Amino acid sequence: MKPSDELEQLLKNLHLNRILDICSEQLDAAEKEDVSYSELLTRLLRAQWHHRQETALAWRIKRAALPENWSLTSFPFARQPGVSRKQIHTLAELDFIAKAENLVLVGPPGVGKTGLASGLLLKALENGYRCQFIRAQDLFDQMYASLADRSSRQLLNRLSRLDVLLVDELGYLTLKPEQSNIFFKLMEERYHRHSTIITTNLSYDEWGNFLGNPTMVDALLSRVRHYCHTIRIDGPSLRDPQG
Repeated sequence: MKPSDELEQLLKNLHLNRILDICSEQLDAAEKEDVSYSELLTRLLRAQWHHRQETALAWRIKRAALPENWSLTSFPFARQPGVSRKQIHTLAELDFIAKAENLVLVGPPGVGKTGLASGLLLKALENGYRCQFIRAQDLFDQMYASLADRSSRQLLNRLSRLDVLLVDELGYLTLKPEQSNIFFKLMEERYHRHSTIITTNLSYDEWGNFLGNPTMVDALLSRVRHYCHTIRIDGPSLRDPQG
């Protein structure tokens, strides 16, 4: 049964596109099944609600700049004995975000740090949190560029307000003191307010090698580690060819 021209136009005007798409099908089904008006309306509105939820999630994922749609369900736990499936699934309940706790994943390249961190970020996005994925090199490049046009405060405001910020591949980078200062300021402003996830191949005692300024690094680590879950992954590379 085709909806009337007036109903079709109203649905368009109200941007109820999902209802418009399924209206004929649902009207026919309602007539065959002899459902009530209330049930028909519920079916139409439920479909529209699910469509908006899916659209909103897709927009959040795109805005978060996840490089791939990694999920925890696809992570190869069986191939990575260095990771506790129970611990990751506990973190996936997202209590650490509600408590504004940090998460630092430490380990050599290829052990799955980025996949796990991204899977947790996706879980946060699915639950409506504002999130951002950014490579450490890109973050420090943005910080350096912000010095030239004096937009550092604007950059800090944007990043400090995110519910979850994932800084990926924090490692041996060549930094200027100004970049280290901005990074310290960012972590200071996020401290005990919002969660930060960091993946790195460096142990904590190596952070001073690239950030410099031992006093600042000590202060930074005291903030990062105060409310923090540290996961050290000592396992095989997942990038090795499978026999």
